[in-house]
Amino acid sequence: MSGAEVTDLSAGGPRPAAVGLDPDELRTLLLSRIHDVPDYPRPGVVFKDITPLLADPAAFGALTDALAALCRTYRADKVVGLEARGFILAAPVAVHAGVGFVPVRKAGKLPGATLRQAYDLEYGTAEIELHADALRPGDRVLVIDDVLATGGTAEASLHLIRRAGAEVAGVAVLLELGFLDGRQRLQASLDGAPLEALTTV
Repeated sequence: MSGAEVTDLSAGGPRPAAVGLDPDELRTLLLSRIHDVPDYPRPGVVFKDITPLLADPAAFGALTDALAALCRTYRADKVVGLEARGFILAAPVAVHAGVGFVPVRKAGKLPGATLRQAYDLEYGTAEIELHADALRPGDRVLVIDDVLATGGTAEASLHLIRRAGAEVAGVAVLLELGFLDGRQRLQASLDGAPLEALTTV
């Protein structure tokens, strides 16, 4: 396997800017709308709440523009949104970029024939699914999610996409939690596809 091309958009790498904003302005806007919630969902955890960003049409619009630009840059035919906040980001991006939207859900949530992929959690395992006919051989698929943390769900989604016969165009996230090393976990599974983070903490 080749080493993955991993681009940190918050570190001055190549990136598309949202309409009217340069990359630094975009990053500043997005981070200003992400609120820290201490001790949620358990003591010692600082939760990154994106709902204030979603409630701000300028910030949400700028985020959608930036992710849609990535779809065009990497010639995506479809976007995959990861449950659940990835749905909120990926669906308007698909409309804006003129590509299809495919949900990847927790196991048991999709009707009909599905492909299922297990992945490891800190304690135990979990499973995600996509519809078996949602992707076609030759489709280029951009995975979109709100946060890259440990990378387990994103990694499992890459396996699902390839099992469906499609090609991974890349992974794009609003926020990367750099201290959790999800980027390192994804290196091998990306197999040369880009990982784009609009912001990193």
